[in-house]
Amino acid sequence: MADTVAARLNMVESQLRPNRVWDTRILDAFETVPRELYVPERARGFAYVDEDLPVGHRRYLMEPMVLARLIQAAEIGSADIVLDLGCATGYASAILSQLAATVVALEEVPELARAAAAVLDGQQVTNAVVVEGKLAEGYAKQAPYDVILLDGAAGEVPGAIEDQLAEGGRLVGVVQDRDGVGRAMLMRKDLGAVSGRVLFDANTPVLPGFERKAGFVF
Repeated sequence: MADTVAARLNMVESQLRPNRVWDTRILDAFETVPRELYVPERARGFAYVDEDLPVGHRRYLMEPMVLARLIQAAEIGSADIVLDLGCATGYASAILSQLAATVVALEEVPELARAAAAVLDGQQVTNAVVVEGKLAEGYAKQAPYDVILLDGAAGEVPGAIEDQLAEGGRLVGVVQDRDGVGRAMLMRKDLGAVSGRVLFDANTPVLPGFERKAGFVF
């Protein structure tokens, strides 16, 4: 227990603070959420490495620094409703639950969805709910969302996802260009139109259904 607490503190001090993560709410969340519980037991010794971490089914937990900076850019308020799109085992959902009013954690792999629901319940996270469905379709039933987190990369963001943003809503994620180069993006809906800007260079595995279509130009 002491070792994992020390590992979380080291993650915050060596990976997040030096990389422009300054929001104390986010730093506190990363310091308190036990990341080791959201990875396969055999990989728990690597839970706090500064890279994407495989959790099975060709899915990953995003590198902590990239995740933290995306969440910070979204400027999540305590009354916000957030969609964690591609929650995998639920780690980002647990972080988001400490910042927002409600988190909808969408996952299309049943085994991962069950794992996420079990660990979130075990950690007594009461304001995050795991739902199953195709990631590229989002979860319109609970839309609109104040914030949407793409919990992985996208070659393009489907219009169906942008449609689920509330007015003034923010979407954050890593978007890859035609050469596979990823950039962390912040998108915002104003007057019904979505515009975006680059935050920093980043790479993480692409979410299922978010591959770039032939001929698409971002």
